[in-house]
Amino acid sequence: MELGGTMLNAARTAHRIPGDAVLSFTDEEAADIGRVARRLAAAPEEVDTDAWVVTARAAWEDLPATFRRRVRAFRRDSGRSGALVIRGLPVDDVTLPKTPSAGGSVQRAASVPAALLLMTACGLGDPAAFLAEKSGALVQDVVPVPGQEDFQGNAGSVALMMHNENAFHEHRPDFVLLLCLRPDHERVAGLLTASIREALPLLSGRARDVLARREFSTHPPPSFGSGGGPVPRHAVLTGDPADPDVRVDFAATHGLTPTANAVLTDLKAALHEVSRTAQLRSGDLAIVDNRVTLHGRTAFRPRYDGRDRWLQRTFAQADLRRSRHLRPHDGYIFAG
Repeated sequence: MELGGTMLNAARTAHRIPGDAVLSFTDEEAADIGRVARRLAAAPEEVDTDAWVVTARAAWEDLPATFRRRVRAFRRDSGRSGALVIRGLPVDDVTLPKTPSAGGSVQRAASVPAALLLMTACGLGDPAAFLAEKSGALVQDVVPVPGQEDFQGNAGSVALMMHNENAFHEHRPDFVLLLCLRPDHERVAGLLTASIREALPLLSGRARDVLARREFSTHPPPSFGSGGGPVPRHAVLTGDPADPDVRVDFAATHGLTPTANAVLTDLKAALHEVSRTAQLRSGDLAIVDNRVTLHGRTAFRPRYDGRDRWLQRTFAQADLRRSRHLRPHDGYIFAG
C-alpha cells in the first residue's frame, strides 16, 4: 500500500503498543525496584551532579535482572515499534506533591521518580540535557502551564504534533524517557508513537529517495537561541536505506523544494497510518527510540488544581563520546 499526499482521518484510533513492547513486574520485583530507588533517592547530592549520576549508574546494577535485560535489549534493538512501556514502577504516587504549573519546572532534588529515570538512562547509555532547555536539568517536568494551552511543546495541552525530540540538533537524544507520575483527570491523554520501520513500506521508492536528500531544514525552538542565522540542511532519512534513521518535526521541519514538501506530506500520512497510542498511568515509564520513532500526544483538558497530568522526562545518549566538544568538563549537559 502506498499513500498519496492527503492526510488520513485524524480521528482514526491509533494502534496500541504491541504486547512484546510492554514490560510488567512481579510483586517481588516491584518491591526490589522500590528499595533500590529509595536508597538512591536518599543520596545527598542533587540530581544534576556528576556524583549523583555515578551513584545512579552503580544502583542500576542492583535492579532486578528482568528490568536490566529488557532495557539493554531495547538499546540494541528497539523493535518494529521503537517504543517500550514499563508498567507499575513505584513512584510513591500517594505522597506526590501538587502537579507543578510553572513554565520550565524541573526536578533537581533527589526523588524516587528521578532515581528511576536516571538509573534507566544509565542502562541505555548516559543521561543528557541541553543547557538552553529547562536550564539543563537532567530530570524535567512535563506539565500543562496556564496560558500555554496551544503551545506545541511540553507545556501545552492541545494535540502535540509528531516529532523526533530536538530534531534540529546534530546530537539530539537517542532515547526519550517519559515517566508518568499522575495521569490527566479524564485519563484521555495518550502518548502517540510512530516508527519509520513500520511506515517505510507505505512510502514509494521515489519518496524514500527524496527524503534521503539534504533538502530539508528544521528550525530550533526559541529557547535554543537560533539568532536568526542559517538553518542547516539535512536529510529526513539517513543510514541504511533498508532500516533508516528518521529526523523530522512536523511543527518545525520544512522542505526546501516543492518536491521535498510533497514527500513530507506523504511521510506524515504514512506515520499516521502506523501510529500507536499508550495510555500512561501512574508508575508507567515509556522509552522512545528517538532515532527511528516519533512521538506526540493527544489533547487533554487541564484544570490547574494541583492534580493535572504530570510526567517527568530524561534524555539518554547511547554514545556520549561523539558530542564531547559540546559538553564542558565532559559532563552531561550540552552547552550548544
